[in-house]
Amino acid sequence: MNKTDLIIIGAGPGGYRAAEYAAQQGLQVTIFEEGDVGGTCLNRGCIPTKTYVHSANFAEAVERQQQVVSQLRSGVESILSHPGITLIRERAVFGQTPLLQEALGKVPIIIATGSRAKLPPIADIADPRVVTSTELLQLTTLPRRLCIIGAGVIGMEFASVFQRFGSEVTVIETLKECLPMVDSDIAKRLRKLLEKRGIQFRMKTAVQALADIDADTILIATGRQPNTDALDLQAAGITPDSRGFLPVDDNFQLTANSQKPSQRHTLNERTANSQIYAIGDVNGRQLLAHAAEMQAVRAVNHIMHRTDGIRFDIMPAAIFTDPEAACVGPHEDQLKEQGVEYRCRKAFWRANGKALAMKETEGMLKLFSDAQDRILGCHAYGAHAADIIQEVSVLMCRDTTVSQLADMVHIHPTLGEILKSACV
Repeated sequence: MNKTDLIIIGAGPGGYRAAEYAAQQGLQVTIFEEGDVGGTCLNRGCIPTKTYVHSANFAEAVERQQQVVSQLRSGVESILSHPGITLIRERAVFGQTPLLQEALGKVPIIIATGSRAKLPPIADIADPRVVTSTELLQLTTLPRRLCIIGAGVIGMEFASVFQRFGSEVTVIETLKECLPMVDSDIAKRLRKLLEKRGIQFRMKTAVQALADIDADTILIATGRQPNTDALDLQAAGITPDSRGFLPVDDNFQLTANSQKPSQRHTLNERTANSQIYAIGDVNGRQLLAHAAEMQAVRAVNHIMHRTDGIRFDIMPAAIFTDPEAACVGPHEDQLKEQGVEYRCRKAFWRANGKALAMKETEGMLKLFSDAQDRILGCHAYGAHAADIIQEVSVLMCRDTTVSQLADMVHIHPTLGEILKSACV
């Protein structure tokens, strides 16, 4: 076997970041990727979707999507051309790929194969109108009537975009509110705003048959499942959990799944010695591209016996509807359920000078702090909410209190002043 210090399976956000970071530290890296580099996020997910969000119409979105994706994919190709990285364009299978077979027990391996859309158990799921986000982004004709099953991040982003393009959009969701990861007050206000624009929501509704749905296109946005079935994990002594995800410890190294003894995750001695890691969507912890990138850094640091200060308990997220929503930390319902003593402060876009000047007055922010005044989290919707939540995330990583935030100067006039106004 040629000198290889690290093997990575998958060149998505987690995989290519792990390769880049490891090569920068002097490791010789081999990375396998059978498809386009960049993974779901770049090729079929967040980047194409955001291109749609920032396009004036459907025709422009279709044209710009390929241009943006192609440019960014070239950037990833450049990263993987580093002299310390060898890119092998083929599928890696533990029981068949010679390099993997030889590496077990000798070389660390990072599994970063991502996830794909999960289809619900509906009898007529093979209905030709059904698409996942991948196929929806490949359409060249705007659907006149679009039905979206699932009001999570993917469902809400596409609902907002296609309604703006001119489609009649209906969203069906089994839960009582959209975006369960976002504070219910924020989620409800955003949903009501989208309803005023013409999107129909059918909450607390389970789909029994697609034949009953009156639509030209039906988007399934009910969750994700890990890409592990083609890896031949059994050949490496790896057993996924009941959902197919790979259980990991806080360093993202494979570990036992102790939740259900009957499904206990076991590694044979040869596999355990090889230090197998799983990062990104495939471990099921935080299905976010930026989470995968930071998990990559932690895994490589652990391989190199280095410590870091990455706070995986503080993971900001954004939903790019119009207006966008974002969050970091627990929402109010979770704080109540946990019995945490907290204070909630609110602020509104309509009271902000920059928002008024931008004609973006729709928005609300909720800032949570504990009994010691330390910031616990923040949830918001409104123009550039993600940028505001990013600031809160940074402050939380340094255990900042609301009083300390109140003493920090913010530029006037900016939307960032909305956060500062919540400190009173």
